[in-house]
Amino acid sequence: MDAIMKKKLQSVLERVKDPETNLAISELGLVERFRYHPAQNKLSVFLNPVRPGKVCCSIISSLLLSSTLKDLMNELHKEFPDLYLERAQ
Repeated sequence: MDAIMKKKLQSVLERVKDPETNLAISELGLVERFRYHPAQNKLSVFLNPVRPGKVCCSIISSLLLSSTLKDLMNELHKEFPDLYLERAQ
C-alpha cells in the first residue's frame, strides 16, 4: 500500500465520528487494519471486536457501531470509488 493511500485512509478514520462520543474512529481504535488487494481492486476493513459486558449495553453498542460502520464504508467509497470494499472477519 503506497503512502498516498495510507494518508487517505487515515483521513477517513479521522473524519468518521462515533455518534455517541463524537470522537473520530481513529481515536476509538475501532479499525484494526486495512488490507489492499491490488489484483482484485479490493480493500478489506478489519475491525477490533467490541464486547460490552451487559446485554443492554451490547444492544446499544451494536446499533451505534452499525451506524458508525455504515458511515465509515460510505466515506471509504467516496475516497476510493473504484475499489470493492469489504468488511473482513
